[in-house]
Amino acid sequence: QVQLVESGGGLVQAGGSLTLSCAASGSIFRINVMRWYRQAPGKQRELVASISSGGITTYVDSVKGRFTISRDNAKTTVYLQMNSLKPEDTAVYLCALDNLSNGVYTYWGQGTQVTVSS
Repeated sequence: QVQLVESGGGLVQAGGSLTLSCAASGSIFRINVMRWYRQAPGKQRELVASISSGGITTYVDSVKGRFTISRDNAKTTVYLQMNSLKPEDTAVYLCALDNLSNGVYTYWGQGTQVTVSS
């Protein structure tokens, strides 16, 4: 089992910044991917950014150049630095971890609310 705990959400004005953190514990496989998703009311869950255990990162087009995903050296905490925030970034942000070994085993955090006021 893996436990994921997010923190760092809050209310910020448009143009501001926030950094989200997601601390993972438990049975974390050597090969894994950590991801940030977001879900706004009435909308589908959207994959925002991913980082593999090897450090490969991907971003959805709408956040490229504004958001940065990173991991700590122990690779158990993932961060999402969010700059130049827009009202349309308002959502619950959820952390997920994919353990990769003869299949994909996905674990989810509870989510943290990010609200960007105009």
